[in-house]
Amino acid sequence: MTATAANPLDSGARRADKAHMTAAAPQSAPVSLDPTRAAQLAAEFGLKPDEYDRCLAILGRTPSLTELGVFSVMWSEHCSYKSSRVWLKELPTKAPWVIQGPGENAGVIAIGDGLAAVFKMESHNHPSWIEPYNGAATGVGGILRDVFTMGARPIANLNALRFGAPDAPRMKQVIDGVVRGIGGYGNCVGVPTVGGEVNFHPAYNGNPLVNAMTVGIAKADRIFTAAATGVGNPVVYVGSKTGRDGIHGATMSSAEFSADSEEKRPTVQIGDPFAEKLLIEACMELMATDAIVAIQDMGAAGLTSSGVEMAGKGGMGVELILDNVPQREEGMTAYEMMLSESQERMLMVLKPGREAQAEAIFRKWELDFAVIGHLTDTGRIVIRHKGQVEADIPLAPLESEAPLYRRPTEDTPKQPLLDPASIPNPTSIEQALLTLVASPDLCSRRWIWDQYDSLVNGQTVKRPGGADAAIVRIEDHARALAMTTDCTPRYVFADPEEGGKQAVAEAWRNITATGALPLAITDNMNFGNPEKPRIMGQFAAAVRGMAAACTTLDFPVVSGNVSLYNETEGRAILPTPAIGGVGVIDDAADAIGLGMPANADLILVGDTAGHLGQSLWLREIAGREEGAPPPVDLGAERRNGDFVRARILAGEVLACHDCADGGLLVTVAEMSMATGVGATLTAPETDTPDHAFWFGEDQARYVLAVSDAAAILAEAKAAGIPAFRLGRSGGAALDLGGGRSISVSVLRDANEATLPALMEGRAA
Repeated sequence: MTATAANPLDSGARRADKAHMTAAAPQSAPVSLDPTRAAQLAAEFGLKPDEYDRCLAILGRTPSLTELGVFSVMWSEHCSYKSSRVWLKELPTKAPWVIQGPGENAGVIAIGDGLAAVFKMESHNHPSWIEPYNGAATGVGGILRDVFTMGARPIANLNALRFGAPDAPRMKQVIDGVVRGIGGYGNCVGVPTVGGEVNFHPAYNGNPLVNAMTVGIAKADRIFTAAATGVGNPVVYVGSKTGRDGIHGATMSSAEFSADSEEKRPTVQIGDPFAEKLLIEACMELMATDAIVAIQDMGAAGLTSSGVEMAGKGGMGVELILDNVPQREEGMTAYEMMLSESQERMLMVLKPGREAQAEAIFRKWELDFAVIGHLTDTGRIVIRHKGQVEADIPLAPLESEAPLYRRPTEDTPKQPLLDPASIPNPTSIEQALLTLVASPDLCSRRWIWDQYDSLVNGQTVKRPGGADAAIVRIEDHARALAMTTDCTPRYVFADPEEGGKQAVAEAWRNITATGALPLAITDNMNFGNPEKPRIMGQFAAAVRGMAAACTTLDFPVVSGNVSLYNETEGRAILPTPAIGGVGVIDDAADAIGLGMPANADLILVGDTAGHLGQSLWLREIAGREEGAPPPVDLGAERRNGDFVRARILAGEVLACHDCADGGLLVTVAEMSMATGVGATLTAPETDTPDHAFWFGEDQARYVLAVSDAAAILAEAKAAGIPAFRLGRSGGAALDLGGGRSISVSVLRDANEATLPALMEGRAA
């Protein structure tokens, strides 16, 4: 696959376009485009008229083709966050354990023993719709580089996936390609994929979401950053060769899709996980020396963004000689090399005289190495190719002074709180449970995670399906990290602020339910067109909710990504602020899973009001999508979660599962399906209707399996924590009394059958 169609100046157009360039230009100055042609290309590249006027003012002249390309990608929504920066500032980013917050390639937190966890989540939504396998695979490759660029060895991958209705056009192809791409890249590079989440909704029919997350481990005093310093220090290119794939990928990711979106295939990069593995090892080896001044992944916008960001963050200038860039295609222009998003490439600034040492390491790992420039004190980026200056731009407007918009916002109208007593139950509790566990949003993800190697490297303690969060032990340590991804988009759509709170709170609960202490999050803000006030209002409100939850739960944001313009032909996705949470547990042996043990008492921690608004029961059983989502009491979340974690670490809990999608009975069913052990359950005396009690999605709740219910209940009462004995485990069925019973094996068969059947195109 080639990328030439993404280049506005293919070989024929290049020859024709020479007539549009100003005639005579000295070797020391860029050759400006004809003003009319430049304005036309600026629009094609996604620059608004006022943004292009600003480019002209900054340069004091008409730009060259390369300069126009540089401005367009650096000022794209994907690179500059020009619509979101004003709101993201509201998020809390500091805590005593935070070493590096937002602004670098990944966030960094201290986890004890002189170690740090380095992590980030990032989107590859648009590429994964255009070409699912390579779009998803390169998303994994890119997020891996963001983490090991900081000096961390990746230990785990996770993902958060959103697909349309399985029977929508192309959707099975997209699901299959995305899952194979994630598995293919992660498995080959040797990093386990240990967790994630998947939702289905028609709102994603033309725009799936593929959010990839990587977690790595580094020494806390050996964190590398992108801020380049030292006039004259060499700028070095390492990794794979540059081709024409991915040109204007960042610009493509900053625009809505239309019916012809598949024609944008050339803007999708092609990944090579084996080259990535070599790149990880080579970078780790060089990082063990003191040769590196700064390092940056060539991700979105490729050499342009890495060069601009490194020099800009360090307050420097940079001069690049593109003749030295390793190329895999003939006749590449400066424009193409600067905007290529070819994969598995890094840019470094080295200390003077360390080039030979670095080159020897990269040659040993059979990777390209080239000195392609040096730092200057000019505060400008100067790009030379074949003796000609192709670009000469001040860095500050590119790196830190991109356009910043406070776009109009419109609040999402509040939906009414539904009275559960007013919603009749159209079926039995047992049949509703069977329907829910077989629904696309609740069915087993085994078809997906079986394509991922979750055990490579041998440090995975809790793999997919075994616990609310993945647990990965740190090599040569008892300590382990807990990690998860979470969001409930239907809640965010109904009430963005409450939905933003809930996304953070559920990530915090999932880590807590293993016994780990939640420490920080990364986020991936997936929304529609920010130029529409309702969409921008969703974003602003979701950030407010997230900020409130992060503050109350001591769960700061240390990294993240914003993906806007997730629309196809004017139809937006559900607002999806995906949360990636990371926590720590001092001894991996203390972490618990969700599988139901035999002969244990079951305790429900947290209040139950039977909230059915926006619940899966309401959608799947009653056929309605309406009402306010469940309210999130952050104080209760903190109290209940801290209580549960303390009980786990005291060794008093055998298994734990937080209550989320599907409500209480689905929670118990998932525990039972994990081991095949059933339970006898008894609802308390309450005015809440039966179906609302069992399927309401009230928050801040956990089901605990314990050996001594009396002791736990006494501790809960003393701490003011709502809790009651729900029943006892045992047998092979879930028994609700009154002759209501359903076999765990029947539930598990239905749960396991759905996704394979959907992918085979037949009914389960």
